[in-house]
Amino acid sequence: MQKATIVRCIFPVFFPILVVFAVFSACTSSSKTLYSWGSYETQVYAYLKGESLEAQIGALERDREKIEASGYALPPGFYAQLGLLYAEAGDYAMVVSCFETEKACFPEAAVYMDFLLHGIYSQVPQEPNAANQEPSTD
Repeated sequence: MQKATIVRCIFPVFFPILVVFAVFSACTSSSKTLYSWGSYETQVYAYLKGESLEAQIGALERDREKIEASGYALPPGFYAQLGLLYAEAGDYAMVVSCFETEKACFPEAAVYMDFLLHGIYSQVPQEPNAANQEPSTD
């Protein structure tokens, strides 16, 4: 008789908790992530360890193609990291492209990307503009 009394006292308390737990666990099983990270984190670590730039660029470019083909979005900082790698490799056209893409995808990064772009523009020698060149006197 004591067991039945204990069960009657505990059941009203724990049954609603059990139902809430079951509902929440059923809802979380079908969640889709917002970003696909690929090997982004691994490549950032490889950069910090000083590993090959070409290998890192290749891995991130392969990830970019796979992630875009799968329909997921690239994570914040992906294009910025790729741009950083291109800067170290000396491909400034790709740096500008990556930083501009990062800025377009994540407007909250615009101020920082503009700061980095300003630094890139100040380091790269500018080609003289054809409109500003004086005509030759041959």
